[in-house]
Amino acid sequence: MANSRNTRNKSGSTSRRTFLAVGGLAALALGTGGAWYRATRQQAPHGFALDGEARAALHAIAPAILDGALAHDPGRRQRQLGAAIDAVEAAIRGLPQATQEEVQDLFGLLALRPARRLLTGVPTGWESADIAHVSAFLQEWRVHRFGMMRSAYGALHDLVLGAWYARPASWEAIGYPGPPRVPA
Repeated sequence: MANSRNTRNKSGSTSRRTFLAVGGLAALALGTGGAWYRATRQQAPHGFALDGEARAALHAIAPAILDGALAHDPGRRQRQLGAAIDAVEAAIRGLPQATQEEVQDLFGLLALRPARRLLTGVPTGWESADIAHVSAFLQEWRVHRFGMMRSAYGALHDLVLGAWYARPASWEAIGYPGPPRVPA
């Protein structure tokens, strides 16, 4: 007779009860992380602002997403990365307020040490995060069975790539001549 506490059924898949419990816990963690983040951070007068934790997370995440697009020269690479992160911040500020709050909740979760370690597997702070760890967690989130994790990956991915390729300085590398010019 099967043990009712077993989280797997005979086919080896996760039970519905376990799936719902884990989903509920993940939603609770996201809400808690977002609430903590908003409560402990000063709201910027002009809307969303990347604080130290969020900026550190992006400094670790962006190189993994932009792998191969950033310059190899360390000085130029840091300038490119800084410009890309500034562009991400500007892009977030252009989003509707409700979406800005969702993004802020995501950064709150990434800033919360226990959540960061549990959800990303990054054992250290973002400043010393290894690109292999970051790439691995991004890949896990990209194909995660929970839609919330896939959505979080999609948000990070789209914000970073969108901000990167919106900059004319990035166009030459992909052979994009820029938008067509309309005669005056």
